[in-house]
Amino acid sequence: MNALNEKFNFDEELSKCKTMDDLCGKNGLVQRLIGGMVEKMLEQEMEEHLGYQKHERGSKAAGNSRNGKIPKTVQSSYGPVNIEVPRDRNSDFEPQVVKKRQTSISAFENKIISMYARGMTTRDIQDHIQEIYGAEISPTTVSHITEKVLDVAKEWQTRPLEKTYPITYFDAIHYKVRQDGKVVCKAAYTCLGVNLDGRKEVLGLWVGESEGAKFWLRIFTELKNRGVQNIFVSCMDGLKGMPEAIQAVFPMADIQLCIIHMIRNSLKYVSHKYSKEFIKDLKLIYKAETEEKAWDNVIELQKKWEAKYPLAVNPWIAHWENVKTFFKFPEAIRTIIYTTNAVESLHRQFRKTTKNRSVFPNPSSTLFSMREGVKL
Repeated sequence: MNALNEKFNFDEELSKCKTMDDLCGKNGLVQRLIGGMVEKMLEQEMEEHLGYQKHERGSKAAGNSRNGKIPKTVQSSYGPVNIEVPRDRNSDFEPQVVKKRQTSISAFENKIISMYARGMTTRDIQDHIQEIYGAEISPTTVSHITEKVLDVAKEWQTRPLEKTYPITYFDAIHYKVRQDGKVVCKAAYTCLGVNLDGRKEVLGLWVGESEGAKFWLRIFTELKNRGVQNIFVSCMDGLKGMPEAIQAVFPMADIQLCIIHMIRNSLKYVSHKYSKEFIKDLKLIYKAETEEKAWDNVIELQKKWEAKYPLAVNPWIAHWENVKTFFKFPEAIRTIIYTTNAVESLHRQFRKTTKNRSVFPNPSSTLFSMREGVKL
């Protein structure tokens, strides 16, 4: 029974997807949904063949109509897939996506996924479907097919989340996207969570304008609406207004500003001549055994460097409440939360997938390419 059959509990299966590998990896949900996608494409072919939609009144006047379905098993890269092929009363329906006597769809399933990662331009999609069908198809058909497959990704993006995530990481990377005939820079927002079992999950991916606290507030609100009630520690960079945005939605969340970002920002204002000495003094802060000792070292940093490099020193004092959070925890936890390296590592995977496309034709293709590259 294929994955879109009535007996298949889609919501239940979707809720089991905790990582993008669960969704798009080998034996993942998308692969198991291939049979259902094939059936929907066959239904679209039948609609075009007959000239009317299923259950449409007065449709039989054309002299032909549906005549049930024939069960069929085809082989895929991940094992057999059971599908039902629609048939018509005149027996002149010639399906193209899975032709008569065709026994394998191994090449097809990867094309369905890859046409989004390739950019989702109409030309790209038509090229892919041309390879599958061996015939020209209309833009309307392309639209119907892609919308049906996109629904799977949309379901993942809006799936319910767990109530509690002890640790979350938030960060954004930037891509060039074509919009209204112009190439603009878009921020791709990522939320990576660690659940109570210690397992990482990509909670969501979004594309918006240049990174800003207002858009992050929208994301935090969406996470809450999807079921998240508690976030213990939220790791992020020093974007202005972002700590206030998350605490407006999750008031009990502790903020941990990324120490690596803090160091990089400070070094922008320090002469190369003194950078090694300055880094050595910063290390005394974040490597201190206790919060009290760390604060003493901040004061020493201020005494030594503030007169010369105030812009490099002052952020450590101004943001200390959100810098010192990791001192509450034992060393094993500190190493996990004091930087946003976990989400930045994820972004490096995104870059590997998207590096060959300098400009994406739309935000949806950007997101799908990112999802394609996630291997947690």
